[in-house]
Amino acid sequence: GEDVKPFTPEKAKEIVMSLQQPAVFCDMVGDWPALHWNAKYLSAVLDGKTIQFRLGLKTVDLVPQFETKCSYVEATVEEFLAWSCGQPSCLSGPFSCYEFSKYWAYADYKYIARIFEDKPEIFQDIRWSDFGFPGRSGKESTLWIGSEGANTPCHLDSYGCNLVLQVQGRKRWHLFPPGDTSFLYPTRIPYEESSVFSKVNVVNPDLKHFPEFRNATAHVVTLSPGQVLLVPRHWWHYVESIDPITVSINSWIELDADHEARVEEAITRMLVCAIKSAENPSDGDLWLNPTEVEATSHEINLQYLNEAVSTYFRCQKARPSSAAAEQGRSASRKRKKREVGCEPEDCGSLSQELGFSTFKAEKLQEIPFGPHLIQVLPQSQETSLMGAAAVESDGGDLLHENEGGHFGKLPCTRKQLVTSNDYGTPAHQMDADGSPNASQTALSTNDLLDCLVNPRVISLVAQLLLERARV
Repeated sequence: GEDVKPFTPEKAKEIVMSLQQPAVFCDMVGDWPALHWNAKYLSAVLDGKTIQFRLGLKTVDLVPQFETKCSYVEATVEEFLAWSCGQPSCLSGPFSCYEFSKYWAYADYKYIARIFEDKPEIFQDIRWSDFGFPGRSGKESTLWIGSEGANTPCHLDSYGCNLVLQVQGRKRWHLFPPGDTSFLYPTRIPYEESSVFSKVNVVNPDLKHFPEFRNATAHVVTLSPGQVLLVPRHWWHYVESIDPITVSINSWIELDADHEARVEEAITRMLVCAIKSAENPSDGDLWLNPTEVEATSHEINLQYLNEAVSTYFRCQKARPSSAAAEQGRSASRKRKKREVGCEPEDCGSLSQELGFSTFKAEKLQEIPFGPHLIQVLPQSQETSLMGAAAVESDGGDLLHENEGGHFGKLPCTRKQLVTSNDYGTPAHQMDADGSPNASQTALSTNDLLDCLVNPRVISLVAQLLLERARV
């Protein structure tokens, strides 16, 4: 018989666009051909095509392993599988310099539209229309293939919300609400548009240097094959593969709020690029994330800012005046860096593009949590599995004091400015009692930027700038 899903596309869309906490959808993708996209299948489909893998050390440190600290190789999925199984053929392959017992590998942010451009029929294996987004398929999705231990540093996405399908193996997600932002010590170094990183290694926190992290509330869930995780807007997340091989597929859903977020990102880009580009490049500070091709010029960044502001006002003007304005439109990629110049008519038809039905928040029915929609609760709370998702809410005390391996404090004189390339704490001149001497504190450029482009500061600057442009 026909596969009956627990939620209609309209109801699933309503949940996605209104729910402000992470949740796991179950029994929604049983008929998706993409569920067969395990690594062996992908190796056969790609047929020798190479993709980039990011490699990191399995050792646990107090500092996040940012992408700027990783190594990179071009390899086939077949070579990746051979390496992960310890086959002798890897002694001379692209992974030959990386011992499997010491490293993990991650093919992340692989846009399906790009890697399968010669096989467009495969896009239809992914059916986001079941979640209320007609026309959205693999073409608007991203593929992730990793080995055990592969991880993404804790960060929040500036744009949209996120739907993640687990295909092979399991991944453990540590999520933190937007209200915990100050407890996570946000930084824009390494810089990447649309990603705000945390200085804290959330699975091994350095509480001596980041004491406020004790106040953060972790929501932890282990995502299993066939389940779909909703990551709401601006929720922080750290993701780690916990099985030998993992495959997942995600799609970022753009929201109306992204228009203002693009203005904020344009301001951030202008400030970060201007200040960091002025530094001596011989300092060796790898401030630009590998996902960013280059540090763009001041002129280009100013043009980007003006385009973002213009688009914001065009879409505000085109939006219906009722409180039931559209909730978003599709985005082919999360990181659409400068594609902000939509025409007014495009903005005015946001809801039509995805078939959105407008609704008032106060009229939303109660969220139907149960066996087919599992809340991801704070660690301290009990979570009922209801015979479905493997939701971990009692995974032990995430926050623990670590007595060793913390950032050192570097001495300096008043005339000597010591710049620190550690993305953790500024270098300080110490008094005899071990406390920082305020008159001799040496702050780095990164310290200044952490304050200058703090999300709260940038939000205020964007509001002031939009008020100025509105006059």
